[in-house]
Amino acid sequence: MPEVSQRITDIKKKLNLDQKTQEIAQIQAESEQPTFWQDHQAAALKMKTLADLKAEIEEVEELEIMLELGETNDLEKRLQKLELKTFFAGTYDAADVIFSIHSGQGGTEAMDWASMLQRMYQRFFEKKSWPFDLVEETPGDEAGIKSVTYRVHGRYAYGYLKHEAGTHRLVRQSPFNADNLRQTSFALVEVLPIIKDSDVEVKESDLEWQFTHSSGHGGQNVQKVSTAVRLRHIPTGIITTAQSERYQEQNRQIALDILRAKLWTLEEEKRKLEQQRLKGGRTQAAWGTQIRSYVLHPYKMVKDLRTDYETSNTEAILDGELDQMIEAEIKAVV
Repeated sequence: MPEVSQRITDIKKKLNLDQKTQEIAQIQAESEQPTFWQDHQAAALKMKTLADLKAEIEEVEELEIMLELGETNDLEKRLQKLELKTFFAGTYDAADVIFSIHSGQGGTEAMDWASMLQRMYQRFFEKKSWPFDLVEETPGDEAGIKSVTYRVHGRYAYGYLKHEAGTHRLVRQSPFNADNLRQTSFALVEVLPIIKDSDVEVKESDLEWQFTHSSGHGGQNVQKVSTAVRLRHIPTGIITTAQSERYQEQNRQIALDILRAKLWTLEEEKRKLEQQRLKGGRTQAAWGTQIRSYVLHPYKMVKDLRTDYETSNTEAILDGELDQMIEAEIKAVV
């Protein structure tokens, strides 16, 4: 099977397995240090990265063994799964992400739609076995949510999720109207990679901090101290907030992580717009584009407006079965 052998060779080259082997050795060396588990959460995430790296190498090795033994069961499926990872060539495609959902115009309808998206993506994270933790959530006035932000931890999380950024449109019969009128609602998804401290310089003199009582979970102990953080970046006016953790320093770090991600994204968008201008192409706002329509009435259809991928199985999509739709977009933009 020379064609399969060549595909495996291409996968090994594109996934840069030698570099991943070095990463494994580095994490293993760190894990042997006495201070490794002092920050339990950070250590646990590094150990998950270690397991993911080892699993990736083992997947390739198993394919080679299957090819050598002439075993063809699931070979094509496993090849395609690994080949998808070769599309993740971006600087931060392997990174964890800051994932936010914001309700659009439309009051209660839009807030309810935002909560439906929240459930959909939570199911998707769970199916991927990606740990995620809440950074901040603002409930809706009557139903749903105004906004929610998570940190999502998973190998290639940004690579998978970055194309989900944009406006998501829902068409349905309103559950909040006695006449069951047809209603269109919008919500915005924002996806940012978690940037290493050394990759984006943030000057302390450019930061303005505010500390308030947390309104999140944690009980009376949280309310007694000012744990919630509001950070303003003076040069750009960008504001980030965090209040999910019990300790102020943890929320400070989360707010800084979000700021670095936003600053990096800002520079990326400037670079892309300049490339489009030089090529003579049209430019458009990064987050303002409608990417997908979810129609529940008068018929059932979810359609990605960039790839034209569509399905009538709206229940599966809203239950987090997003792989095929997301993979179609990943392959289309390469």
